[in-house]
Amino acid sequence: MEDERVWSFEKGLWTGDADHYRELVDDECLMVLPQPPFVMSGRQAIEAVAHTPRWSGIEISQEQISRPQEGLIVIAYHAKASRGDEAYQAHCTSTYRRLAHDKWRVVQHQQTPPIVSRPAVEAAG
Repeated sequence: MEDERVWSFEKGLWTGDADHYRELVDDECLMVLPQPPFVMSGRQAIEAVAHTPRWSGIEISQEQISRPQEGLIVIAYHAKASRGDEAYQAHCTSTYRRLAHDKWRVVQHQQTPPIVSRPAVEAAG
């Protein structure tokens, strides 16, 4: 899969409906997300997406693509998603596995929101 299609595929996971998500995420996928239950299977994620409003917009930056072997694509990026007045940011990774010619499925996905640094508290002395 060429780079442009990889990013289109990934954006579709953020904005597509539940049927689209179900088509692209493997049942054996493992995900780590920043909300309970935090670690979930592909089946659990597909079920969760069916009951969650989809993002209306997604901006992807800091794109990285690795192809460690034939039929395997690993990506990392920064996402800025929005829907209505809600905004969300995370550093993400996804891994795609090719099942057949031109048929790919997500087998791993992870999201880490940016860590907010807190000011150091000075010790009273």
